[in-house]
Parts: sequence; C-alpha cells; structure tokens
Amino acid sequence: MTAVPTASPPAARWRHLLVGLTGLVAACAAQNGLPFLTVALRGEGLSLPQVSLLVAAPTAGLVCALLAWGVLADRYGERLVLSCGLAVAAAALTGAALADAAVPTGLWLLLAGAGSASVHAASGRLVLGWFPPGQRGLAMGIRQAGQPLGVGLAALVLPRLATEGPGGAFAFLAAGCAVTAVLVGLLVRDPARPPRTDGAPRPPSPYRGPVLWRVHAASTLLVVPQFAVAGLAFDWLVREAGWSAAGAGTLLAVTQVGGVAARLGAGTWSDRVGSRLGPLRQVAVAVAVVVGLLAVVAALTPDVLGPAAAAVAVALAAVATVSPNGVAFTSVAEQAGSAWAGRALGAHNTVQNLAAALTVPLAALLADGGPGYPAAFALGAAAAAGAVGVVPGPAAERPAVAAGAR
Repeated sequence: MTAVPTASPPAARWRHLLVGLTGLVAACAAQNGLPFLTVALRGEGLSLPQVSLLVAAPTAGLVCALLAWGVLADRYGERLVLSCGLAVAAAALTGAALADAAVPTGLWLLLAGAGSASVHAASGRLVLGWFPPGQRGLAMGIRQAGQPLGVGLAALVLPRLATEGPGGAFAFLAAGCAVTAVLVGLLVRDPARPPRTDGAPRPPSPYRGPVLWRVHAASTLLVVPQFAVAGLAFDWLVREAGWSAAGAGTLLAVTQVGGVAARLGAGTWSDRVGSRLGPLRQVAVAVAVVVGLLAVVAALTPDVLGPAAAAVAVALAAVATVSPNGVAFTSVAEQAGSAWAGRALGAHNTVQNLAAALTVPLAALLADGGPGYPAAFALGAAAAAGAVGVVPGPAAERPAVAAGAR
C-alpha cells in the first residue's frame, strides 16, 4: 500500500481520517438515505414503483462511476478526485431540490450518485495512505463507520425536512456534500507514494493472481446476508413478529450503533493479529451462524417464539452482517498496492453494490411470493457460508500486514 512517512505527525493522520469519515457520512446519507423520503415523494403524486426508481437512482449512478473514479485516483491523487466528485454531487442534489418533475429529479439523483461515488473510490485509499500497517484496520473501521452513521443521520433528519416536500431534504444533502468538498480542498494532502526510479517498470497487476479475486468474491457473497437482513428485517418484524412500525424502526436504528462498534472491533482485531484474511474468514463464519439462527427464529415465529426472540435475532444479525466491510476493504487496498489501489477499491465497491441491488428484490420475492421470510434469511446464511470457503488463507497476506503487527 501507499508509503507512510515515519515523520508524519499523528495529528495529520487523524485529520485525514476525520475528513474521510465526514465524506463517507455525506455520501452515504445521499446514496442510502432516500428510502426515508418515500412518504414525501408519494405525497408528490408518485406511485410506489416510481418512488423506488428515484430511490435507486443514486446507487445506479454510483455503480456506473466507481471504476472511473478509481482510475482517476490512481493517476491524479485522492484530493482532486474527492473534491471534484463531492462538488458534482452537491450541484446535482441542488438540481434535484429545484426540479419540479420526476424525470429530471431522477436524472439529477443519478448524477449525484455518480459524483459521490468518488468517496468510495478515494477516501478509503486516502486513509490507508496516511496510516502505517499496524493501525490500518482500526482506521478503516472508523472510516467504514461512516455508512451506518450516514444512514442514521438521514433517518433522523430527512423526514423532518420533507414535511413540505422533498426539496428541503435534497438541499440538506447538497449542503453536506458541498461542505465536505471544501474541507477536502482545505485539509487534505495526498499521501506519499513509493518512489519510482526512471525507467522502472510499472507495478504488475495484482489481478494476475487469485488472491484479490477471491477477496472480491468473498465480500460480494457477504453482501447477500447484509442486504437480506437490512431489506426485510423491518417488514418481518411488523408483519409477523408482533412489532409496531415505530418500535421496529427504533430497534433497527439502535442496531446502527452496534454496527459501528462491530466495524471498529473487527478492524482493531485485524491490527492486533497482523492479518486481514484470518479475521475476515472468522467473521464470515459468525455471519453464517447468526443469520442462520435468524432464519430458524423466523420459521418459529409467531407460533413458538414471540417478539422478544425476534428482536434479539434481528439485532444480532444486523450487527454481525455489517462487521466484515472494513477488514475486507483494507485487505483489498493492501493486496493491490498503491499503484492499483484506486482501481481495486472501485472494482470492489462496484461488485458489492451490484450484489446489493440484486439481493433485495430476490429476497423480497422469496419472502412475499415464495417460501417466506425464513427462506430469504436462509439465502443470506448460505451465501455467508460460501464466503468462508472463498476467503484466501492467511499465507496470502502481503508482508506489510504482518510487519505492522509487530
């Protein structure tokens, strides 16, 4: 991964981590927070299918742009990519706030997702470039906490700003991206990269070997249980487990705090043991067990088990399924090396988001038009079990990881 000067002050590292975290919070609020505007958008006269297209537009834009942002980050650096991408997202969200019809709103949201994709391609690389190997797991755990924090922020703020229509909520999201773009321009400096001598060959592609492919594949499989639980838990709690909508929403909001703690814990653990792949495999085992337990609980509810058992099973699954993200992300960047990190992280996020986009409708079909919620959750458990066998062995770690643990 990127070289870290030994003389770099700790304050500079943590400043870059804070900016990276802020960028991810702003981006994820815009990308993943639109479901909280469903009521407001339907109040504009849109049908539920039309609303779902608007909600999905930022994710579609993100998938289309991730690889391009990764290539640009490898060539021009993180600061330029982050500031330009967030500025594009801010301008597009401003356009969405001013739009007066569904089609232009959707196009603006598509562009907002494409711009904010720069955060996924470059901010993680920025953080990793400023931290030595022995601190990268914790640093990436903190950075990856931006996803649940962004969703939580959107849940708290967007519905309140959208009482008179979604424009105020879009304006809030635009302001968050704009402020973060300014912070990047003022506070971020690209980390040092390993020097290249004149005439030296370009570093070979890390995709010539199987390790990076397997990390991508395992992480993609682990997205299936994450989004099966995230997409269906609320509906299952209300429809079959005896919870009210308000109670289920509060429960799932609290699990976001647990998700943050899980990501931090997994990152710290990987630093201490000097391995990303070992903890990733063990977390995958835990995800398979916990989501499998949720499937069993769903099969026994409400005939045998009640609301309390359902709540415990959902809380455990919601926390466990988000815990692998930071460790996997760190592993990808370290396996790729500084010359390829932007492209590798862009590819990683692309396949994960594609898997997420496919998982929710497939799980919904199983739950609503097929065998039911237990089968949908069992699908997630099976995918996690598959990931256990796909994660490479610890022997495949790059030397820098183990060295950082000493």
